[in-house]
Amino acid sequence: MLRKKIGIDLGTTNVLVYLPKKGVVINEPSVVAVSTTDKKIMAVGIEAKEMLGKTPDTIIASRPLKDGVIADYKTTEAMLRYFINKALGGFRVFRSEVMVAVPAGITSTERRAVIDATMAAGAKAAYIIKEPIVAAIGASIPIGSPSGNMIIDIGGGTSEVAVISLGGIVACDSVRIGGNKLDQSILEHTRRKHNLAIGERTAEDIKINIGSALPMEEPLTMEVRGRDMVSGLPRTITLTTNDVVEAITPALEGIIETVKEVLQHTPPELAADVIDKGIILSGGTSLLRNMDQLISKATGVPAYVADDALFCVARGTGIALENLESYKRSILGSK
Repeated sequence: MLRKKIGIDLGTTNVLVYLPKKGVVINEPSVVAVSTTDKKIMAVGIEAKEMLGKTPDTIIASRPLKDGVIADYKTTEAMLRYFINKALGGFRVFRSEVMVAVPAGITSTERRAVIDATMAAGAKAAYIIKEPIVAAIGASIPIGSPSGNMIIDIGGGTSEVAVISLGGIVACDSVRIGGNKLDQSILEHTRRKHNLAIGERTAEDIKINIGSALPMEEPLTMEVRGRDMVSGLPRTITLTTNDVVEAITPALEGIIETVKEVLQHTPPELAADVIDKGIILSGGTSLLRNMDQLISKATGVPAYVADDALFCVARGTGIALENLESYKRSILGSK
């Protein structure tokens, strides 16, 4: 068959592209480098991320998505075109059907922008589906059953919390807190407490290497280099896991509040199902050490990280595309 179908997890931090029967074929940062002189795209993805914080005045490396939605339309369109072409190869007879996962709290204007950008990037048809639904599909949760399943998808820009039953969302909330907010918290905490200025990439490395949602009995340590805020000279300090916990706890409390709110709005019958089955976590930020324990401790409900949590949304978009009829009620709009 010449017509291809593509599932895209259009994330604030990473873009994942899924091809049916092949799986996730692209997992690259959602960063685009643009020349300020002629507005030409210089680099996309991994290559562009390498430029973050290191570009001259003539090049701007930035993320065209903010909090899970399009902040820069033209750049997003160019990024989508790049990833679609890269996934499918150069010459194509037919244009593709593309399904894009978006945050549950997206407005109709933001939804329209995603559809328009996808069509402009060369899609034959564009479908939009809410992230909690596809995350659940990708995590192998039977969303069509008359039983409550709770999923928390914690990405780079947003955290989506939803209770799903009979293929639809019964209770849900979305908070614009994710991995990027945690990086920012680490950056600000290091500046405030240690008088050391560090970049976003260093903050992300700290989170991945020694970060945890709860204090650890045997904290991990990491040497961090940055610029001394007083002397302006380079300086090295040692940070521990518990420093990171102190930095990110206020942001994590925002996610916990959202989870509690959704549980409070869940019908009693479905709440009983959630207690029986537990809460499933997906998304890259759910891989933060002890994240499942933090949610369990805060809600009293067991929490588990899904297998391949990072790829749940991308895999779910691919499965939904292959079974469009079955998931028709879950799809928000198309063109």
